[in-house]
Amino acid sequence: MSRFAEQSAAPLYPLDEFYAASGLPAPAFDAIDGESMPQPYRRLLVHEDDMTPTLERFHGVELHLRLLSRRQENGTLFREVALVRDDDERAVEFGAIRIEVDLFPEEARPVIEACRVPLGTIMARFNVEHTAHPSAYVSVEPDDTIREALGLNGTTGLRLYGRHNVHVSPAGEPLAHVVEILPPMDDAT
Repeated sequence: MSRFAEQSAAPLYPLDEFYAASGLPAPAFDAIDGESMPQPYRRLLVHEDDMTPTLERFHGVELHLRLLSRRQENGTLFREVALVRDDDERAVEFGAIRIEVDLFPEEARPVIEACRVPLGTIMARFNVEHTAHPSAYVSVEPDDTIREALGLNGTTGLRLYGRHNVHVSPAGEPLAHVVEILPPMDDAT
């Protein structure tokens, strides 16, 4: 199995690498079928669209990144982030992403490396052709890291929902691997 295929099959990749680097166990999760996911999570996660515009439409505001950690090596950027609302800084997603920076247009690279703008926004802004390929859906038991990133301190007994997604270029090259975990919400959010 190729490294790309192995990574695509790992539901928490690359988030699991951030946990390993911190010496922490990855959060407990169950792989689930997307069709069994409750609403509004199914509507927000079970599709082949980019998450940033999907979440911006749902919340009715633009989003930006709150960088939690990052590392860069050999043209690859790994970042752990919270995607937050521009209006009130509330987190609407926690995630980790591996971006193959060298596969993006030259003018997009400094924007990616600045770690302020979500990748979905960058790909739209710079007309980066790609397709999204969700490879796993998960139900996650939030640990302290996830609770803190999403502002859920003090809450217990939650199950959150997320997905592993791969953005692929027209040439079939993986542009990015991303794990996207949503906070508790209802249709009225």
